[in-house]
Amino acid sequence: MWARLFYALVLGLVGAGIVHVVILFMLPAYSVRDVWTRLSTTAQAYETVVLSPTVAEGRVPTPRNPFLRAAACRFDLSEGLLHIRATGRVPFWSMAIYDDHGLNVLSISDRAAAGEDLDVVVASPAQMLALRREVPAAFAQSVFVESQVEQGVALVRLFVPDETWSGVAGAFLENMRCEPL
Repeated sequence: MWARLFYALVLGLVGAGIVHVVILFMLPAYSVRDVWTRLSTTAQAYETVVLSPTVAEGRVPTPRNPFLRAAACRFDLSEGLLHIRATGRVPFWSMAIYDDHGLNVLSISDRAAAGEDLDVVVASPAQMLALRREVPAAFAQSVFVESQVEQGVALVRLFVPDETWSGVAGAFLENMRCEPL
């Protein structure tokens, strides 16, 4: 009986060791396929990329949920504020900020916006202090977001309840602008 238990423990440890070695060998292959790297090879900073199979041609991930459409842009707050804008009436939009390691650091939705349009300004803490002293008139309807992340990805997702909304959602994402200020 003790021999069987010892045999099972040794077999389990050897199996766990093999799995860990395989994972270590696979890590470099996956580290160059992260979203940040794939977006940086597809588009420049502040360039909006619609995440769909026809537009991105498999170079960037696409939403697997058939009711979601998405677009993303990379940014660098050391170059200035990030202003994300899009107009149109969609049922629901949400925006998330991810750091360059893929960690979600912020998420908001259209329920936080002053109107139906997407109008968000992302700033570092120092930029936010300067912005609070004098808010430009162009940002009257903007949602202000403070981020500790200097480089990251802004991801905007839209809910598309059925095919009748596809044209509206496509237009919303096509006119989305990520601009440094």
